[in-house]
Amino acid sequence: MSTYYLHTMIRVTDPDATIRSFELLGLKEVRRMESEAGRFTLIFLASEEDAKIGNRRAEVELTYNWPAEDGSESEAYSGGRNFGHLAYRVDNIYDMCARLRDAGVTINRPPRDGNMAFVKTPDGISIELLQAGEPLAPAEPWASMSNTGSW
Repeated sequence: MSTYYLHTMIRVTDPDATIRSFELLGLKEVRRMESEAGRFTLIFLASEEDAKIGNRRAEVELTYNWPAEDGSESEAYSGGRNFGHLAYRVDNIYDMCARLRDAGVTINRPPRDGNMAFVKTPDGISIELLQAGEPLAPAEPWASMSNTGSW
């Protein structure tokens, strides 16, 4: 018996905002499925490397439950921290954190150690960023930044 990792699913309230946040990390939409009967949309994202034909290894599935037919809002989701986190290896953690910060993303746990940082999606899902290879030497402004909020 073998097991093969397929994807991680997170529920989202604003698919467009969540897709934009993952695009900043280098993920792209690879497929989408909508269910009129079930009133939901599934959006699968992967890194460019993972999205190559025959190399789809890890995906994030965004599940958007449509508002009720009577027009009432869809369920509010909380407890993103309870989910745990998604983790991505990046080539340069300082460059990635600067890119995210410049786009208005809060760096909840800055990469003070040149190795690890945390940010959140618009729905509060924690994302861990890990430096590829050896940690980078501590550098400002990151080395002296405090944590912001929870991560």
